[in-house]
Amino acid sequence: MEKVIEIQGLKKSFGKAAILTDMCLTVNRGENMVVLGKSGTGKSVTIKCIAGLLTPDEGSLKVFGKEVKEMDEDELKAMRHRIGFLFQGAALYDSMTVRENLAFPLKRVLKLKDKQEIESRSMEVLEAVGLADAIDKMPADLSGGMRKRMGLARTLVLKPEIILYDEPTTGLDTITSKEISHLILEMQERYQASAVIITHDMNCAKITGDRVMVMNGGRCEAEGTYEELENSNDPFIQSFFK
Repeated sequence: MEKVIEIQGLKKSFGKAAILTDMCLTVNRGENMVVLGKSGTGKSVTIKCIAGLLTPDEGSLKVFGKEVKEMDEDELKAMRHRIGFLFQGAALYDSMTVRENLAFPLKRVLKLKDKQEIESRSMEVLEAVGLADAIDKMPADLSGGMRKRMGLARTLVLKPEIILYDEPTTGLDTITSKEISHLILEMQERYQASAVIITHDMNCAKITGDRVMVMNGGRCEAEGTYEELENSNDPFIQSFFK
């Protein structure tokens, strides 16, 4: 099975604070990997390293089979174009309509100029996330769940091979959280993208995860299917399932 992300012995500190101490992670093509962990254990730092937003201090980080630290600027830019990052707050441009939010990365990143192609790709992802009727709305007119869907649509419009989800259900009610979790699963099936999903939502983890990792102290404490970890006798692992 092809590995799209391979992390071995990754370390990252900020001043005297060691955030990643010996992080290891493997994600296969088409797989959803859920990452659990208490606040401050290095979950967000890990995915920011994968996206090339942070540079690790030590260790190996390969994306699409290439060592990230050995990439030149052009290779790093090309890698980032193949990765989608869904931020907690969706990070929409509030001064742009939904249509303009989707067109912006197509024009800026892919340099598309054909209006019909831009419109077609925008409608494809909006229909996929159930927001086709909202194309001319402003972000302020969208509910929390709709903003999450819109953030996902803007991530998908570039057709990434890897999607990094940072707390995709945070701040949502139970029903909407479940809808977003099923949407993540649907996007995996439809677009065959690999994903790393950081979450504190155990229902999200159960619905979306092919495998689940628990982080502790900047490293992997345990890894397996949701059911395997749920049945673990380790008190620390069990604390996430109670």
